[in-house]
Amino acid sequence: MASELAAKAVAALMLAAGYSRRFGGDKRRATLADGRSLLAASLALPSSMLEEVWLVLRPDESIRELGLPASIKLIQHPLTAQGMGHSLAAGAERLLAESHAEAVAIFLADMPLIRRDSLETLLAHASANTIVLPSHQGKRGHPVVFGRDFWPQLAALGGDAGAKVVLQHNAEALHIVELDDLGVLLDIDTPADLIQL
Repeated sequence: MASELAAKAVAALMLAAGYSRRFGGDKRRATLADGRSLLAASLALPSSMLEEVWLVLRPDESIRELGLPASIKLIQHPLTAQGMGHSLAAGAERLLAESHAEAVAIFLADMPLIRRDSLETLLAHASANTIVLPSHQGKRGHPVVFGRDFWPQLAALGGDAGAKVVLQHNAEALHIVELDDLGVLLDIDTPADLIQL
């Protein structure tokens, strides 16, 4: 029952508008050993656990061309190419206007190894007035879950710094959850990372 409640109360926002410059190609389309694309593999967990999944893409892309489920809600904005802050802002703006969720879990499109039980633990701590951040061996990871109270601050972001400034300004609301899950830290930045995965 509690996890059902969390699934309705928390939306997922996946940031996938980057240009994979370090990877040397579109890493979102890179194929994993199981045949899925990196983006599809990263979306699998939030799509299986949360009712509302939003995806930030570049302005000129479609879900169909990336082979993703039509149930995913698409966000596109001309400024997303200018950095993660703009992608977060575009997502938060749409969520404020259209979502009834109490919190949003921010996922990155190159992190396919987050475990189900880790996400369940983070969701259990989520509320409208907290920011829940996973940690593994003292290192901060993803997804970060922002309560609705902080969405206007996310909507005001820009540049490529992500949400660091929101975390700094709201240290009293930050709840760090230590997890035994390396997947909350592992992202795919280079072809070598993909081979290691």
